[in-house]
Amino acid sequence: MTAPSSSPVPAARPWLGIALVLGSATAWSYGGAIQRYIGLDDGWAIVFWRCLFGGLFLLSFMLVRDRLAGTIRLFGAMGWPGLMIAIGFAAVSTCFVLAVSMTPVANVVLFMAAIPLFAALLARVLLGEPITAVTWGAIATVIVGVAIMVSASIGEGGSLVGLALAASIPVIFACMTVLTRRHPEIRMTPAASMGCFIASAIAATQTASFAVSLPDLALLFAFGALNLGLGMAMYVTGARMIPSALAALLGTAEMILAPVWMVLLHDEVPSFRTMIGGGIVLVALFTYLIGHMRRELGPRVPTAS
Repeated sequence: MTAPSSSPVPAARPWLGIALVLGSATAWSYGGAIQRYIGLDDGWAIVFWRCLFGGLFLLSFMLVRDRLAGTIRLFGAMGWPGLMIAIGFAAVSTCFVLAVSMTPVANVVLFMAAIPLFAALLARVLLGEPITAVTWGAIATVIVGVAIMVSASIGEGGSLVGLALAASIPVIFACMTVLTRRHPEIRMTPAASMGCFIASAIAATQTASFAVSLPDLALLFAFGALNLGLGMAMYVTGARMIPSALAALLGTAEMILAPVWMVLLHDEVPSFRTMIGGGIVLVALFTYLIGHMRRELGPRVPTAS
């Protein structure tokens, strides 16, 4: 889950930022593996507990970092753009859980790899931002890769609903990314926390039962607090210390690690066509992000020390 972010605040500790963003990608990468261990059949119940724990973790994080007065100010300053981001987080969190329950984890996370390219395309349409030839080529390549992945899933009897939910995640995230570019003052932590509580409240109206065993409750706590919440806390802290394109590039570790966890822990091996399509998507994404990072950093002029 690559969170949208506004322009980073320069810091004197870039290696700490790199470590935190890599840590967030690692935390997010084992979400699907955790969900596979949970014994609940009701996806809405999983959404309820995961988002409840995730929201509480992020709220606690803000209270420690910003104290009570600062946390209240952060929520009060959200405005309608922050509320829209919160709704986006709620939708993405819900779609992820429901999609993973219907389709292989590799399909979900590899769809998510296309988020930066969807965002670039949407920014062109809504904000008039130019798109380079390299970006157009990466977008076309991603379309080919996704088509191969989808054909593999359909050929294996995969759920069309699960694929649709997985495909909706990068679209929603792209909208959130463009909104943060238009309103760079948006703070992600209160928006993500509120989004978790919104998703939990909606799931509460859809689930048939809140009953859960103690082992499953422990897994749900890890799924919400240590996967969703901790990952977000590390990302929003680390992404402000490094260039945004570098943060996005490091975030792709999630897409690489997630299928590895599934193979090691659940013997869920992606099909050959899924690996081929996913590899095409990742190559296109790396090409785009590396080019974007070079443009963002710009030429370095040597200075005398």
